[in-house]
Amino acid sequence: MKTARYCTLLVFLVAVCAALSFADEPGRHPAYLHALTDLRHARAHLENLAATHHMDKEEERAIGEIDRAIDEIKRASIDDGKNLNDHPPVDAHMNRAGRFHRAVELLDKAHNDIAREEDDPSVRGLRDRALHHIDEAHRIVDHLIMQAANY
Repeated sequence: MKTARYCTLLVFLVAVCAALSFADEPGRHPAYLHALTDLRHARAHLENLAATHHMDKEEERAIGEIDRAIDEIKRASIDDGKNLNDHPPVDAHMNRAGRFHRAVELLDKAHNDIAREEDDPSVRGLRDRALHHIDEAHRIVDHLIMQAANY
């Protein structure tokens, strides 16, 4: 009888330890995963402009900054394994200014997702560089919005 209890207790402890070790990894930085999705979506809004308009250097620079932010997050080992084309659909009827505005909203969401306090010191530099790239992309798209308003 005692042996059965010990075996049951041992199985329970092993299951709890396994659950705890796995529970920490996938949910450790869900905000980073949300940021990756938002960044891919913002990138798509900018990239899909090329289908209807000639993409200028600033749009290319904004996409480059988004790519660098994505790379920094992935280097922090928060990689969801999805490619750049894995994002919600872009509204094909949205005009150029609308896509710029939507990209800014998504960049804001990504910034807010990863700007939270980071408890892992080894990831702080990567997070800070990703934030810098997101903010630079935001600045560029803001400038594109002002240009589009002047046309």
